[in-house]
Amino acid sequence: MKHIVECVPNFSEGRSIKIVNAIAGAISSVPGVKFISAEPDQDYNRTVVTFVGEPAAVMEGAFLGTRKAAELIDMTRHKGGHPRIGATDVVPFVPVSGVTMHECVRMAKEFGRRVGEELQIPVYLYEEAASRPERRNLSAIRKGEYEGLAEKLKDPVWTPDFGAAVFNARSGATVTGARMFLIAYNVNLTTNDVKLATEIAQRIRESGRLARDSSGKQVLNAKGEKVTVSGTLKSVKAMGVFLEANDIAQVSMNLVNYHVTPPHVAFEEVKKQAAALGIGVAGSEIVGLTPQEALIMAGRFYAPEAPSDDALIAAAIDALGLSQLEPFDSQKKIIEAQLL
Repeated sequence: MKHIVECVPNFSEGRSIKIVNAIAGAISSVPGVKFISAEPDQDYNRTVVTFVGEPAAVMEGAFLGTRKAAELIDMTRHKGGHPRIGATDVVPFVPVSGVTMHECVRMAKEFGRRVGEELQIPVYLYEEAASRPERRNLSAIRKGEYEGLAEKLKDPVWTPDFGAAVFNARSGATVTGARMFLIAYNVNLTTNDVKLATEIAQRIRESGRLARDSSGKQVLNAKGEKVTVSGTLKSVKAMGVFLEANDIAQVSMNLVNYHVTPPHVAFEEVKKQAAALGIGVAGSEIVGLTPQEALIMAGRFYAPEAPSDDALIAAAIDALGLSQLEPFDSQKKIIEAQLL
């Protein structure tokens, strides 16, 4: 395949393997789609799916997966630890090779139009496909989550980009767009106190946190507006979560540009902030795929004398503790290995 697009849809179901498999089956049924993985998380009650292929095949796979999710997932009964707005929560298209960002934007718009018209699901565009600046950030669109969607749709400011401004109780809404390769990277702490994980997330994420004075009150500027303090890491989104299955707290991050903040830099910063709070880090995990380059960068940081790329990758896996929760298989987790 010379023209390759990656799609990483997130579905609001992580506990029913039957439903996850049905969605995966719908996607992988499309000729030309290479299905990479489906990674369900029971605590989040969410599954991250990854597949690649040529543009037409990937777009068809994304639509069939969304249609199957609409059939099987009932958002009126959904509870989970991750922010979400719909059954098919977000569908990003990512250029890998021979495809431009502009082409992925076009794919997102065509996908969104079809979902809105054929499935009667409101669709919002984000990131590079955003129709207006305030919709570029996924968290802004998700604000209020599924529970606040009915009221949100009544606000003309939040008229969907595709589909009617009508609340679909069963499926919620879907967000789609085009973006650079994102690494979903989580650092595990040596505590189960999610408040500490949230504190670290607020300290490091680019958006930062609200400034407070010595008494804990929010700081306001001369105009009466809330003052924010920027986080320590650029191109990073983060939040604190509790993993019940492992009884640990975790700093869950999206590294939206790994050239700006690669995994090893995020890991070391979380370790630094954790130490300041009297706790440590136990390891980390990559959800979905990672470019090989990101691990080689980490290997060069931790083992600069390593004699080969394979040795650098092995050093990175060890230093980052990527096998703490489950074995890290580089043949399954590195995107270049999947495309051989």
